[in-house]
Amino acid sequence: MQSRFFTLTHYPTGLPKREFFSLESQELPDLGEGEVRIRNRWLSVDPYMRGRMTGLRTYVAPFELGKPMEGGAIGEVIASNHPKIKAGEKVSHMGGWRDIAQVPGDSVTALPNSDVPEQAYLGVLGMPGMTAWTGLNLIAECKPSDNVLVSAASGAVGSLAVQLAKAKGCHVVGIAGAAHKLAWLESLGVEPVSYKDRSAQELSDAIKLASTNGIDVYFENVGGVCLEAALSQLNDGARIAVCGMIDSYNAEKPAPGPSNLSQLVVRKAKMQGFIVADHWSSYRYFLNEVAPQVAQGKIVYKETVKEGLGSTPDAFLALFEGGNTGKMLVKLTD
Repeated sequence: MQSRFFTLTHYPTGLPKREFFSLESQELPDLGEGEVRIRNRWLSVDPYMRGRMTGLRTYVAPFELGKPMEGGAIGEVIASNHPKIKAGEKVSHMGGWRDIAQVPGDSVTALPNSDVPEQAYLGVLGMPGMTAWTGLNLIAECKPSDNVLVSAASGAVGSLAVQLAKAKGCHVVGIAGAAHKLAWLESLGVEPVSYKDRSAQELSDAIKLASTNGIDVYFENVGGVCLEAALSQLNDGARIAVCGMIDSYNAEKPAPGPSNLSQLVVRKAKMQGFIVADHWSSYRYFLNEVAPQVAQGKIVYKETVKEGLGSTPDAFLALFEGGNTGKMLVKLTD
């Protein structure tokens, strides 16, 4: 059986070029002991993947040039040489950026029986959702009385973070760009603030208007002017959970840090970065809390869907141009 997959041909500087992604194919070998073969139905592209395109090891190994790329995927098992996995099962795994994956059976996870679409386990009930839950609860220790600020608030992580904070009874402000994203945040009961064409001081002033009692928790996805603006509005004892800094992912040279980092000292604030994989032992607690709310429509989510394997690089690059509301997904067709 043939498998089609994307490889990376160069390690990019700045925003990757579309031609750096090459669609290849190969004949799959016979299943080895414990292996499964999966026909992928949904692929995930995520900002963290940009860090794997540097050739340097960070908290995850880089993509190898000329080798199949990897990413989250949902698919159906079409052949199994694993005693606990049967053909026909739907599973999540990391053999993405391809149509047919052949991976160790111990590396796949069977999808739970639930009343939500299967692709939700790549978004609101997958890694992005778990990231939002972890950042708010385990890192920032969010409380019902907190004033919460979230950057990239209409994205896959941010849109759940704002809803979880609202469900706790917090006053929530969300930073986004496009008008339709700001409108969606408002419909969720979130105070929307645009970062478009604003300096750090102008954005700080807008945050102050939206949260007159300051900020107790900041969920950071962006960095740059968003971080500088947020630092100016911190309350004493504020907590900042740093999930990512997408503003710098394609920077060709280091950008200067916030000019007001001293606010961490003045406000006795805590700023902590985290990697969600380090907290995956809590995933069942996240699912127990969030999955029923998703199934009942109490937590809503949006998806931006591109069609066909060939659109995967375009879907990925669109993440850095504001091209998604909610989770960016690629839907594979037969």
